[in-house]
Amino acid sequence: MRLRRGCRGWWIALLAALADRITKAAVLAAPRADGPLIPGIMNIRLTANRGMAFSMLSGQTLGLTLLTAVLVAALTGWLIARPDEPKLLRAGLWMIVGGGLGNLYDRLTRGSVVDFLEPAFVRFAVFNVADACITVGAALAILALVLGELRGRKTHGG
Repeated sequence: MRLRRGCRGWWIALLAALADRITKAAVLAAPRADGPLIPGIMNIRLTANRGMAFSMLSGQTLGLTLLTAVLVAALTGWLIARPDEPKLLRAGLWMIVGGGLGNLYDRLTRGSVVDFLEPAFVRFAVFNVADACITVGAALAILALVLGELRGRKTHGG
């Protein structure tokens, strides 16, 4: 019973990983991938990122692959073991798992992560749907923790 309760939300990770795989497959299959996606807002620029965020630790493929696998497994284990955590926190963490799985798949099959989304209105790193899921998931998890802290202060007279 605890396992079933702990797995609630797994579909969020599945959707995140599938969205990442589908978008990467579409970009890789396109005859000419680079160019505007939404003019003035988002471009497509296909790159192979051999590092992590902002190409940090570039060339450390084995270490980053192992780190990603361990973090995804640890976070999944924590989510399964802690079924009673707030829904917003769990949703954010499942998004991180899904994004991690999407990028882990790339590292295992290609040796690098496929990045292709480039903001046109600001100078920023090229990223992918998995990266976006990880970022949004982290923001949701932080928001859940802050809201939980504020609620705790209110109920304890702080």
